Amino acid sequence: MTIRVLIADDQAMVRAGFAMILDAEADIDVIAEAADGLQAVELAQRHRPDVVLMDIRMPHLDGLEALRHLTRPGTVDPPKVVIATTFDDDEYVHRALHDGASGFLIKDSGPALLVEAIRAAASGEALISPSITVRLLRGLTRATNHRTAHSALTARELDLVRLVARGLTNAEIATELSISVGTVKTHLGNVQTKLAIRNRVEIAAWAWETGLLDRQ
Repeated sequence: MTIRVLIADDQAMVRAGFAMILDAEADIDVIAEAADGLQAVELAQRHRPDVVLMDIRMPHLDGLEALRHLTRPGTVDPPKVVIATTFDDDEYVHRALHDGASGFLIKDSGPALLVEAIRAAASGEALISPSITVRLLRGLTRATNHRTAHSALTARELDLVRLVARGLTNAEIATELSISVGTVKTHLGNVQTKLAIRNRVEIAAWAWETGLLDRQ
């Protein structure tokens, strides 16, 4: 299945570079480009891409506000959104993850990671640039007062959540826990339902926020 991508960035050269990288992949098709957040929302509604690759600092409507428009509750079949920016500010990442981003990349992460992030988002996974993952998640403010208690999850689900928070892939989690990849996906789905969250990035954020990584 071809992954249909919308690129949103206010710099034409950046859009052209991303498009060249992604269009070189047999399973990815760049279907539209937007020069600002408002145009990104309009084109996403018109073209229904699978993934939106979104910059943060754009005119008219910034990438984080555009993300909120695209992923707001009640939206039918919303696209996955991968943030790609030159700014790895903790507040930006925190907001993006909690507003439903399916990935967060620094623009100089390289072509391979860009392609991997698009594929991960399209398949329901999420990817954050390795250079910022642990630092950002550890820096999240603890917020247990409005988060589901750890007791809502089984012991096996808590083990899986810890591994997700450390950045392991489904295959690596399966090996670590001696279970199949299919079972990992089932557990992830159950965790998302119990915690009322949307993806593995939010699972990781929940783990760090609630102190689960401190409870070994």
